[in-house]
Amino acid sequence: MTTIRTKRTGEHVFTAVNDRGASVEVGRAGQDGVFSPVELLLAAAAACVGITAEELVLRRTGTAPLVDATDVRPPGAHELDGVRIDVGIDMSALDDTARQELLDVVDRAVTALCTVTRTLKRSTAIDMVVAP
Repeated sequence: MTTIRTKRTGEHVFTAVNDRGASVEVGRAGQDGVFSPVELLLAAAAACVGITAEELVLRRTGTAPLVDATDVRPPGAHELDGVRIDVGIDMSALDDTARQELLDVVDRAVTALCTVTRTLKRSTAIDMVVAP
């Protein structure tokens, strides 16, 4: 089980720390020097896809994929309608068959192994406990 601890470190700023000592600053959207919670969600989705596809792409192209994640929602909405993931791969050295094979293997790997995108696709129950 993974637990991330967050602690208030400033006005509308929390520091999230994992059990290995890595940390990230989280704050309100638009606030300088921090990620918003939604930005962290997007970063997690993009990084999960990138990490899953990395070796497959590097082996075939010699370059790493560039992955962008974008939230899909109307302006001002407090809920995402979706997340768009764009994976950039330099396939200029590959023929059409090799390109299609790479696209297929990346899609299969991400569909099978990327925990974040798999969870977002099916949604997740949130159990929130407020303790004294």
